[in-house]
Amino acid sequence: MPVAILAGGLATRLRPLTEQIPKSLVDVAGEPFLSHQLRRLASNGVHRVILLVGHLGEQIQMQYGDGRAFALSIDYAFDGPSLLGTAGAIRHALPHLPERFFVMYGDSYLTCDFAAVESAFVAAGRLGLMTVFRNDGRFDTSNIELAENAIVRYDKSIRTPATRHIDYGLCAFHRSVFEALPADVPIDLARVCQDLVQRQQLAAFEVHDRFYEIGSPDGLRDTDAFLRQRVP
Repeated sequence: MPVAILAGGLATRLRPLTEQIPKSLVDVAGEPFLSHQLRRLASNGVHRVILLVGHLGEQIQMQYGDGRAFALSIDYAFDGPSLLGTAGAIRHALPHLPERFFVMYGDSYLTCDFAAVESAFVAAGRLGLMTVFRNDGRFDTSNIELAENAIVRYDKSIRTPATRHIDYGLCAFHRSVFEALPADVPIDLARVCQDLVQRQQLAAFEVHDRFYEIGSPDGLRDTDAFLRQRVP
């Protein structure tokens, strides 16, 4: 399945680093963060990437072009004059997306096995699948409650003692999930996932290695250190 990368946010938590460049181009371990993401995806068997861009997205397109340098095919979907939110951006990008596709965040570096996640998504037979990690509040605030390997609660504001897992940063969806949304209306992906949980249409795939992200100064520091240790 292709991977849609949400890379259109304003990255206000990383200012002043992101006043003149998008978050995807922030230097991490000596090169733009997106280069690390694309190299990881190609090594994981991904062939096609759709970059959902907005703020300063033209800089990303100029630098990465068609993706040939990373053995990938890259397409671009621009938000337009106003931000559409994470789910709204996916809805806007549907002309570039097939029946099934991955979604990941533009500030995440993930070491999971994408082929295993895809197989689990197909086997689950549901409209969506979310990768989850038992976080126990360590790397960010836990927001998922699991019961018998099923997501029974996904909420960033209401937590219980059973809220031990966190959204790892990779989801898989059928395009029908987003075809049902109104066009060009700001909608958050969390809202869409909560609706799927209520409908028992969001499967879970648990991963056991921590995620890395550059969405905050602390996350950027940790991810830079991690990537500097990796063998090219």
